[in-house]
Amino acid sequence: MEDSKLTVRAVERALDILICFTDDTELGLTEIAGRVGLHKSTVHRLLASLENRGFVIRDDSTDKYRLGLRILELSANMSNADEPSQLWLPEMEALRDRLEETISLYVRDGQERVRIQAVQSNQAIRRVAPVGARMPLYVGASSKILLAFAEEGTRSEIMRSEHWPEHVAHSEFLEQLDEIRGLGFATSVAEREPGAAAVAVPVLNRSQQLIAVLAVSGPSSRMTPEVMREQAPVLMETAARLGRMVKA
Repeated sequence: MEDSKLTVRAVERALDILICFTDDTELGLTEIAGRVGLHKSTVHRLLASLENRGFVIRDDSTDKYRLGLRILELSANMSNADEPSQLWLPEMEALRDRLEETISLYVRDGQERVRIQAVQSNQAIRRVAPVGARMPLYVGASSKILLAFAEEGTRSEIMRSEHWPEHVAHSEFLEQLDEIRGLGFATSVAEREPGAAAVAVPVLNRSQQLIAVLAVSGPSSRMTPEVMREQAPVLMETAARLGRMVKA
């Protein structure tokens, strides 16, 4: 029984190491050890096993690690038939070309939102949106859409959890969510990241259930309040098409 527990713990630690690469392309041993909270000797052994299986690659010139080809092989075998992030990609690319800004797709995972797809702007100065990035639910246009269009019980549970920050008052935040439901979209300027702005809308299926959030983001110098108000109907139009593409 004890050996089984140790084996499971080793698997969990190895997965934690892989998750470290969600936000960074390359990481050193010391950086990884700090993020997962383990001794460097333990992390080194786990990385050696992952490298042996092709899940990570070590660059001899920099002594840093990056994800290996085995990750791509696994992701290539995911079923794309009903996967929205793949099904909607052509529409997202068309929207990017129309609005000339970065387009992202988000879903809720517990107390966070996760970017599951992104199409980067072609402009020199642009909003870079890495897929897999996680953000809190109490700030940002996309987070507010996820809460505004969530079921009331789910919304209440999230806002009353221990993860909800004390400085974000429930009453004021709920008023914002009511306004967002009425408008059908949410905007944000420098709420999570200085110099960045975003517009977000819900993607609802044919049963009017929230599937995901579609957002456009870019530098606040280009995405002024006036521009965002013009972008919102275009975003809503695309979101409606996306929703019709999914089985109810």
